[in-house]
Amino acid sequence: MLFAVIAVDQLSKIAVRRSLPVGDSYLFWPGVLRFTHIENTGAAGGSFEGWGPIFIPVAIAVVVWVVYAQRKGKLNNPWLAAGAGFFAGGAVGNAIDRLLFARVTDFLEWTGGRGIMNLADLAINVGVLLGIVGMLLEARAARKNPEPDV
Repeated sequence: MLFAVIAVDQLSKIAVRRSLPVGDSYLFWPGVLRFTHIENTGAAGGSFEGWGPIFIPVAIAVVVWVVYAQRKGKLNNPWLAAGAGFFAGGAVGNAIDRLLFARVTDFLEWTGGRGIMNLADLAINVGVLLGIVGMLLEARAARKNPEPDV
C-alpha cells in the first residue's frame, strides 16, 4: 500500500506541475472539485508556512514506526495495516516534494472545503480513518473474547 500511495501521489503531482501553471485553476467536477495548482511550503491547509523541512524527519519516523510495528505483529488486522500504509505513503509522498522542491504541490480544491490539498494529504486522512476503524474493531473483539487470566 505504501508504495502504491507514493507512486499515485507523485504521478499526480508531476501531471499537475506539467499541465497547470502555479496559480491557475481547472474546473474538474462542477460543484464538487476544482484543480488549483499551488506550492505549499508548510503543512496541510497552508499551516506552518515555511516550516516544511521539519516534516521530513517526521515522515522518516512514521515509516520507521510502520516497519517496526509490522515486524512486531502490531499491525495484525487488515484495517490497521492498510491505515499505516496509507498514512506512511502520504507522509513520504509529501516528504519527497519537500526534499526535491522545498515545497509541496497541492491541487485538490473541494467546493465548500478549506484549503487545497493533494493525494498524499488524502492518503494521510484515509490512513487515520482506517487506523481508527482498526482500533475500534480490535477493542470490540477484545470485549467479546477476553483473554483468560493466567
